[in-house]
Amino acid sequence: MKPLAFPDLILFENDDYVVVSKPPFLPTLDERVGGAVNLLGLARQHYDDIQVGHRLDRDTSGVLALAKNPAAYRHLAMQFENREVKKQYHAVVWGTPQLEHQLVNRNIENTTRGKARLAYNGKPAETYFTTLDTFAKHALVLAEPVTGRMHQIRLHLMYLQAPIIGDGLYGGEDFYLSSLKKRFNLKEGEEEQPFIKRFALHALRLSFTGLDGEEITMEAPYPKDFRVLVETLRQYA
Repeated sequence: MKPLAFPDLILFENDDYVVVSKPPFLPTLDERVGGAVNLLGLARQHYDDIQVGHRLDRDTSGVLALAKNPAAYRHLAMQFENREVKKQYHAVVWGTPQLEHQLVNRNIENTTRGKARLAYNGKPAETYFTTLDTFAKHALVLAEPVTGRMHQIRLHLMYLQAPIIGDGLYGGEDFYLSSLKKRFNLKEGEEEQPFIKRFALHALRLSFTGLDGEEITMEAPYPKDFRVLVETLRQYA
């Protein structure tokens, strides 16, 4: 496998911003002592002053914006603070909820390192959800977060009793093909692997305004694991 090259991830670039399609399993920032490969580290091999404008969880794939200079970073940070950035995510969830632009307005607080929970005294968090497609036991859901709390979409889907496939932290079990495919045979001694080896969440679209006032809207295509999951569920629906 060839090493990950930052230029291969780029969806859009101008003098101020780079918008990329982050692959799953790549941290946005350096999360461990010892400097594991991360998106910002890859970007800084090509741009000296670049900063990430926001974060995606390590397992979440999709569109992410980076600022190439301090003025661009401040401009984007203010838009996030004022809730002017439009974000759309796709999630594959357990159950077949019928959601039509349904608002979940439940506060969130961070707990131990790397985890959060719904809490009355937490920070305000709002997400709109719409069901795009239903399958036998699962659904494809559009999530439009208004705020940007840690693990917000994952927690709000758990609250709706529609946790994300593979999200063991928040009630989402792994999905195995044998649960749908009647004649599913493994070779002797083999153990069935989860169909997708992460939680099924993809940051599809991001819209913000550049320093020149022009709107920048970019979409990241599904990575292979997410695309094959949706296609397979559709096939067995």
